[in-house]
Amino acid sequence: MKAHCLLVRHLFPLFAFLAVLQGCSRADKPVDGATVFRQCASCHQVGANARGGFGPQLNGLFGRRAGATADFAYSPAMKASGIVWDEQTLARFLANPDKAMPGTKMRFWGIGNEHEMRALLAYLRSFQDAH
Repeated sequence: MKAHCLLVRHLFPLFAFLAVLQGCSRADKPVDGATVFRQCASCHQVGANARGGFGPQLNGLFGRRAGATADFAYSPAMKASGIVWDEQTLARFLANPDKAMPGTKMRFWGIGNEHEMRALLAYLRSFQDAH
């Protein structure tokens, strides 16, 4: 009985502490933008020789007018939106494309995780000068 009390009194708090540490390390782990982009890559390309396909290429996206590249047949909603892409407009659109722009052709459920959103936007920004 004495050994049982010793285990409960000393080991249980240790295991609880270790579980909390493990949970924190997962939550604080940096998110890689390239990993987040994998869910975009079936429709979009970035980098040298990127081309439009099921979606437009995303090089030089920041400061670009929505629906303005010649490599993709955009929806009338996208063309008429008047949006110029920056971190705020992209974050709003990528969080819920259908809500942000009814009539968009983009079929995507959205990014709800703030860390993933920031990582993706930083990754896309790294292709600002790519051709």
